Formats: sequence, C-alpha cells, structure tokens
Amino acid sequence: MRTSAEPQSRYEYPAHWEADVVLRDGGTARIRPITVDDADRLVHFYEQVSDESKYYRFFAPYPRLSAKDVHRFTHHDFVDRVGLAATVGGEFIATVRYDRIGAGGAPASGPADEAEVAFLVQDAHQGRGVASALLEHIAAVARERGIRRFAAEVLPANNKMIKVFTDAGYTQKRSFEDGVVRLELDLEPTDRALAVQYAREQRAEARSVQRLLAPGSVAVIGVGRAPGGVGRSVLANIRDAGYEGPLYAVNKAFPEDLTEVDGVAAYRCVRDVEGPVDLAVVAVPAEYVPAVVAECGEHGVQGLVVLSAGYAESGPEGKERQRALVQKARAYGMRIIGPNAFGVINTAADVRLNASLAPEMPRPGRIGMFAQSGAIGIALLSRLHRRGGGVTGTTGVSTFVSAGNRADVSGNDVLQYWYEDPDTDVVLMYLETIGNPRKFTRLARRTAAAKPLVVVQGTGTAPQGHAVRATRLPHATVSALLRQAGVIRVDTITELVDAGLLLARQPLPAGPRVAILGNSESLGVLTYDRCLAEGLRPARPLDLTTGATPEDFRRALSAALADDTNDSVVVTAIPAIGEASPGDAELAEALRSAAAGAPGKPVLVVHVELGGLAEALSAAASTAPAAVRAAGIERAPGTEKTPGAGGGAHPLRPAERPPTAAADRAPASEAPRLIPAYPAAERAVRALAEAVRYGQWRREAAEPGRVPEYEDIDEKGAARLIGELLERGEGLTISDAQTCELLAKYGIRVRRALPAPTPDDAVAAARALGYPVALKATAPHLRHRADLGGVRLDLADEEQLRRAYTELSELFGKPEELRPVVQGMAPRGVDTVVRTVIDPAAGAVLSFGLAGAASQLLDDTAHRLIPVTDREATSLVRAIRTAPLLFGWRGSTPVDTPALEELLLRVSRLVDDHPEVVAVTLEPVVVAPHGANVLGATVRLAPPPARDDHGPRTMPAY
Repeated sequence: MRTSAEPQSRYEYPAHWEADVVLRDGGTARIRPITVDDADRLVHFYEQVSDESKYYRFFAPYPRLSAKDVHRFTHHDFVDRVGLAATVGGEFIATVRYDRIGAGGAPASGPADEAEVAFLVQDAHQGRGVASALLEHIAAVARERGIRRFAAEVLPANNKMIKVFTDAGYTQKRSFEDGVVRLELDLEPTDRALAVQYAREQRAEARSVQRLLAPGSVAVIGVGRAPGGVGRSVLANIRDAGYEGPLYAVNKAFPEDLTEVDGVAAYRCVRDVEGPVDLAVVAVPAEYVPAVVAECGEHGVQGLVVLSAGYAESGPEGKERQRALVQKARAYGMRIIGPNAFGVINTAADVRLNASLAPEMPRPGRIGMFAQSGAIGIALLSRLHRRGGGVTGTTGVSTFVSAGNRADVSGNDVLQYWYEDPDTDVVLMYLETIGNPRKFTRLARRTAAAKPLVVVQGTGTAPQGHAVRATRLPHATVSALLRQAGVIRVDTITELVDAGLLLARQPLPAGPRVAILGNSESLGVLTYDRCLAEGLRPARPLDLTTGATPEDFRRALSAALADDTNDSVVVTAIPAIGEASPGDAELAEALRSAAAGAPGKPVLVVHVELGGLAEALSAAASTAPAAVRAAGIERAPGTEKTPGAGGGAHPLRPAERPPTAAADRAPASEAPRLIPAYPAAERAVRALAEAVRYGQWRREAAEPGRVPEYEDIDEKGAARLIGELLERGEGLTISDAQTCELLAKYGIRVRRALPAPTPDDAVAAARALGYPVALKATAPHLRHRADLGGVRLDLADEEQLRRAYTELSELFGKPEELRPVVQGMAPRGVDTVVRTVIDPAAGAVLSFGLAGAASQLLDDTAHRLIPVTDREATSLVRAIRTAPLLFGWRGSTPVDTPALEELLLRVSRLVDDHPEVVAVTLEPVVVAPHGANVLGATVRLAPPPARDDHGPRTMPAY
C-alpha cells in the first residue's frame, strides 16, 4: 500500500504516457510509466541483463539490485523523477529514467530545466531500436514537465548507447573528462530530429508489414476436419499458390492421431509446432480468438491475419472484443491484419503467398493494391485478372492487402512498405476512411515523389468496424489536400484500374499535348472532345479511314511519336470491314513496334468491339501471324503465326499462355512495352489526364517551394498578445480591434471600420475616414451578403450617406438590428475570401475562393495544408474554376495576384507559428490592380490541439 507521504502520490498515474510502438525489426512493444507495483518485474528484468550491460549502466560490477535500488527505481513522482519501461508480454525488456538536477548535478525541482537520463536494455533485445524509442518518449515526457535538456554520462566503450544519443538528431554537446563521455542534449525538436524520427518510423513500419507479407512459415488456425469452410479454403489457396515455406494446419478439434490435412502437417495447437511460425492465419469463431492469440504469442508468432468476423462491425460488444484483440496481440509484440479481413497476397517468385479467400493467385506484376473491404478487394483483383471485356490487364499484382476492420495494420503501414519495395511500381488504394489524414498526406507526398499512388476515397462515412478519428473537413476538401500531396484521386474502381494500368507500363507524359489517330473519324472526334473537357491540349485527329492496314497504323503512330509537339498519343480503332481487314494480333504488333521506337512517350488505345486487340496488346510476346512480315514489320524470332489461327484469330488466352512472371515482375524500365487498351474514349482520356497532372506534380515536387521570411513579422509580439487574450477564456472570437492588432503583427492590414448606430454617428465616422465611404450592415444575417442589398458603396458626401442610411433602415429594420458600420472605400477589384481552420485529424488548412453566393453554391474553393510555400500559394490562387476573373477575363483589368499570394503566405505563417489561432476569416479581400485590401476579418483563439505527428512515435491508441 502506498501512503500519501510517498513520492508516487505527488501526481496521478499519467496514463497518457502509455503507448504502443513498432520497433526496428517490425515487432511491437508497449511503453508505460514504472510504478511501485513493478518491483518484481524490475528484479526479474535485471536478472536477465548481462554483467557487461550492468557495468555500462552503473560504471562498476553490479550483479543485483538492493532493496533500496528497487524502491528508488519504482517510486517516482512523475515530475522530477520519471521512469518508463518497454514491455513485451507484460515483462520488462528495457527501462529509462530521468532525475531532475540543478547546479552541480544535485537533485532539484522546478524551475530547474535539466535532468540526468540513463537506459538499460536487455541484451536479447539490443539492436531492435528499443532505446531509440524510449528516448523519444522520455524526451516528450521531460518537455511536458518543463525540462529542456538531458545530461548523460556514458563509458567510452559503450558505443551502442553513445550512438543512440548522437543519432537522435537533437542539438547536443559532447565532452570527455575523468574517463567518461558526457553528453548534453537540447530537447527542443529540430528538423533533423523530426527527420530521424520519420525515417525510423518508416523502416520499422515497413519491416512490420514485410514480416506479414513474406513470412518464413505459415500456420492456418481453424482448418476444418471436412472439406469446405474458411480455414480449409485458405489452406488450399496457400498450398496451391506454391508457397515456398513450411505450412501447418491447426485445429484443436483434430484427432490426436491426425498428422496431416490435404498433404499439410496438422497440429492441435500452434504450440505443438516444432519449428517457428512467422504468420498465423486465424479462421476460428471470434469467441475462440483470444485463446489462439495467447498461444501464438507464447510460441513467438510474429503476425496475425484474422479472417474471423464478429468484431466492431457487429456492434458495441464486438467493438470491445476488437479492442481486446489488438491489446492482447500488441502485448506479445504481434501485428494484426484484420479482423474481418479478406487476406494478403504476395506474388514474388520466392514467396508465392495467397493467404486470402481469393481462389486463384493473381498474375504477378508490379501493382500493389490495398483495400479495406473484402468485396472491393475481390472486385480489384478480378478487374486486373481479366484480359478481355474491358480494360486490358497490362500488368499484374506484386502484393495485395485487404485489411478488413483495419484495427491495427492500416493503409499508412502498407504505404510505408511500398515506398521502398523494389517490386512495386504503382500503388492502388481503395480507402473507405482515412484514419490519420495528417500522416497519410505526409506519407503520400513522399511515396508519390517516387511512384504513382492512385486512390479511391470513401465519402467520409466510416464503416461500423472502423475506429477512426472524425474529420470536420468536407469530402471535397480532403480530396484537394490529397491532390496537393501528389495523390491521383479518382472516383470509382474502374477509374482506379484504368489509371493504374496506364501508369504501370507507360512513361509519364511530359505535358498535356495529345495526338489522336485512328480508323474512325467519329471516335477520333469523341476522343478530341474528351481531351478538351479534361484540360488537355489535343491536336486535330488524324483519320486513317476504315481501310487502314496495320502498316498504316504503324507509320502514323511512329510519325506522331516522333513529332516534338506531341507529349502522348491516343490510337482509336474500330473493326475494319472486308476480307483484307487486319487481325487483332497484327494491329497489336504494329502498334507495339511503333511505340518501341519512342519509349519516352505514352501510347493508349481506344478499341471498340476488338476484344482480341485488348488481349494482344497486353501480351508480353507477339503472336502475330507471318503475314506481318510481308507488311515490313520487324518481329522477334519465335513470334510466328499460331498453327491453325486465321488472320483475325485471338491470341492465346491467359490460362493457355506460358507463364511470364519474370517479365511481369521486371522493373518498368526493363519490362516489355505493354500498351493499355480501353473500351471507351472517356476512360482512356481520363486516365491520361490523371497521368498528365501527376507528371506535372512530379516535376514541381522536384523543385519544392519555400516558406518566405518577412522582416516585418513580429512573432514574439503576436505570441504575447495571444497569451494575454487566452488568459481571459479557453476559446474565444476576439474583438475587431484585437483582430486588427494581431494581424498587423504579421503585416496584414485591415481597413478601419467605425460603428454607426445613428445617422449622425455615420456622418462623424465618414468625416474621420474621409469620403468616399461605404455603409454596411454587419448583422449576422446580412454580413458578407452584398447580394441582399445590405451594402451601399461610393457614398461621396453627407447627403448620400444619410439617404443610404435611411434606405437600409427602411429595408432591414432598426439600426440596432442592422449594426451598421462606415468604412473607407477600397480600390475596385475582385472580391475574394481567405480562411483557415485547424482540423483535429488533418491539421491546419488554408482555403481560398472568390466571394459571393455563386462561388459558395458551386463550392469553388481551393485548399492547401499549412505551412504553404510560395509555389503552393501561386497554385492555390489558380486552382479555383473562377480564377480567370483574376487574370483579365474578357478584357477586364488583371488584378495584383502577387499581393494576394503574399497575403496567403502571411496568413499561413501566422497559423503555423501560433497553433492557438484555430480559425481566421478574411472577407472580403478586394484584390485590385495594385494591392490587396482586407475589408473584414475575424480570428478565433483556443488552446492548441495536440500534434501527434510531432510527438514520439506511437501506434494508434486502442
């Protein structure tokens, strides 16, 4: 029992310090504060530490802890003395503690801001990144308690611990005296420390997914004794796919004398398996899963794919069951895909894993696919697996993950894996929800800079089984932010596959200029119109007529690809009429031959009623008949006409063709030139337009913008003012005068407006401001609604002002209801609106649009994540559909967009520097030919929301 006098009771147990973390090797551990109840665990932990590690910790032989030591290391006040432990299976594997010190290193309390820190890691867990994770967490705790520096004394021979400190990225000092290395770390986060943290996060999370997708051995738990059922089906799928590692069938109901099922070794319990089990596929009823998880954890299983249903998707009771499942698995250091998952697939030749409900292994290729829904996963696999009746399957799958309820492993984790996966060139994701938009956009931006990322995003309504943080941002805003991060945003599965197939085997277009050629004038015109609608710049279609031969197509395509005024080519083809009509394989070979001569430009085909052409274009080796040679087309040896095939015969079906896994898995730069074919012009053009926009983003991302520095910004003065204002309340919309004062510290001037409760007050205000003036009603229902008639402009004298005052009173009511103000006239220009909000999930967002009801009805607003760079400010102004009004539309005078961009950058700086500024609205901002004038502004302050992306690495809390 603790008494009130004991140090432990100074503060309540800080439960918010508890966290699950992914370690360097992909396993997990739990970090939590050490309490007085941990005495036995601490003693047992210390017994497992080698004498050498003990010597490094205490600078002397220290074989065991005394009772006094145990008391000291387990009794903390959680302020001046703090200890954290990393645990696996409930047992300590590492500890860290700090003690606040004052001058001369003596124990101290606040306001002393320095602490001595020390680590101890079990030898069996050294090298797993445990100490690095503990340092991040103990540093965050120290900052919370007002500690700004850590001091550590390390023996020179303890290179591992010295490396933990020096690699952390903190600003540090290093000295050597009395045979000890003394390190001092400034705990203020730096850009380098954040970069180190992100890099470690990426390696750890990628490794954790790799262990699930490429296990050395697999056990399927819940294999039925009779054929059929989920467990038995998955076992057969793994076996039939040719999985390379040991495979085990597990069911506690197996007879004791049963040794194998369907040729696979059988066991009643996973603990009975003599060798290691890396991955367990769980297909037992939900009520039996906890016992299975415990058995797997005790046997050292690294990860679980839980196919079992009956969790959060089934209601509150299932949600609690799901929480318990995640907590139990993490306690043993295991990661989970699921529950309610469809499974995982890895087509790599040295893995061949189909641990899913898909009855067939998809064709190997270089597309990584992620889906939360099993039904969507099936649809994606079938679309890519099909060779006809739609988009040609120009490539196959590298890896596939269907995460089900996504209780643990999420799209973010899989994205970390695909970022560095050499076997994946294109990523396709169907996301019903985005659990951590801030992190996803960060990862997406980094991934998109290396390989295309195509996403179908759900409408924002989370399925019942998904535990995600809610975002207040509209669906369209989240979509815009994803595009800012380089994500190719599409709306349907069809568009997802269309874009993926183009990007998987064709180069990115260098620009929007499109050549169109084919044997149908009407189809060419339709393609031309769709290009214009998608913002591309098509040339007039070249009509080869319906009598065009494969050689005609080859010559026309070669000429179009050689033309420097074209960035890409769309070929349209319809069936030819007559005995001399070319076969599908002949035409496909002609197109491939021409495309091979210009590998730097993408080629797409729009085909109508030419299913054989789609398959022929997707073939890695030609099946054109010998007649092709007579047309002068060069062919590789071994591509002669298939015996018995006529001129228009289909090529070999996928099931009949010999396997070409080596070619399918080759990097894009080495793979055969496969041309995607589409059954409709709009689908081909939409895919091409997305590739054009993505290519432009890639080029711009190669030269990122910068966040400008402005000499007239008073950051410290703004911080003082915000602090003073927040002392008056937790959250408040500050007054107009306070708003003007705060914005002025960032160089943002708001035109002065004076209240006019009576006509005489209005006249006095106009005299003070100088004519001409504007008279505005600022009542909530009339504010910023010029369309309702609550504004009178260009009032040149007292007579006009008094008449306008009377008109407003007669139209809208008494002055106390109107809340009229008088404001000096700004130069005429385009009225715009600038807003910022801080979303708890996505972060700070800057929005821009034109003022007025029309823009609101059309939702014509563009968005960027804060901080905004100069390049992003420029693109933000041009992103709205009504942007031409700013640049001289129909002969109007162009306005000062550089001044507008500077205003956007200053607002972005204000919100980024001071997260307490949770909302800003500048409305209207009149952008004139010279300058931008802010006529109205509101600012809301509140304590800043927690920034989980700047804290220590943690897994989502459950």
